Amino acid sequence: MEWIDIGANLTHDTFRKDLGAVLERAEAAGVTQLFVTGIDEQESARAQALAAEHPGRLYATAGFHPHMAKEFSADAESVLRELAARPEVVAIGETGLDFYRNHSSPREQQHAFERHLELAAELQMPIFLHQRDAHQRFSEMIRAYRDELAGGVAHCFTEGPEAAREYLELGLHIGVTGWLCDERRGEALRRAVAEIPPERLMVETDCPYLLPRDVDPQAFGLPVKNRRNEPCLLPHIGRAVARHTGRDVEELAATSTAVARRFFGVEARSTALEE
Repeated sequence: MEWIDIGANLTHDTFRKDLGAVLERAEAAGVTQLFVTGIDEQESARAQALAAEHPGRLYATAGFHPHMAKEFSADAESVLRELAARPEVVAIGETGLDFYRNHSSPREQQHAFERHLELAAELQMPIFLHQRDAHQRFSEMIRAYRDELAGGVAHCFTEGPEAAREYLELGLHIGVTGWLCDERRGEALRRAVAEIPPERLMVETDCPYLLPRDVDPQAFGLPVKNRRNEPCLLPHIGRAVARHTGRDVEELAATSTAVARRFFGVEARSTALEE
């Protein structure tokens, strides 16, 4: 089986010393392509550079996470525009609204989000989205640009069926993580995932965050320190998605992989693993 991880924070400090081993474990697990998330100007540039080092295997997004919205500026937007012209950069984002912690003010977040929406619409690139505790305003802003966008994915979706239905009505794809495997917090998502049509569903780890709670890192040969999530655990997440949707896991892997390639406009790797 072949998998694509649409959300991997591979520029995170925890990967600096052993990224090569991380990518080897991903390949061995059948995760043949990964999308490296850009969260601010510096990390977006690093994501692009890392993807350029692994052509056809890694791709990147370019944007400002809502936590970083206070750092967004006209100069930063120019940098995003330059990065978006690189072949490795396939989406605008991560961007959106996060009113849970408000590391940037709601006003700063909404300004940056609107500029990202305008940029994605202008360049006709898909947009990689984040939302937490801001569902209503987030949906309103997406709706205002719905007809202009080339596509959007609600990355790391954690909510229930009602929110999923609204995002689908807005034309969004939905990315599912190991949150599904959390017996404490994942019930709403477990109910929602069955309502996501196969042609709108993608899977991701959001590593190094969100290590599935039902995983023993040692069983996968992973470093135990800090309980870091890795792309090699994507098939585990995929099996959970298959279980809660009643789908065959091989069919889900093939479909979610095809959906991701179509959404981001990338080709299959010529060296992709074959079973």
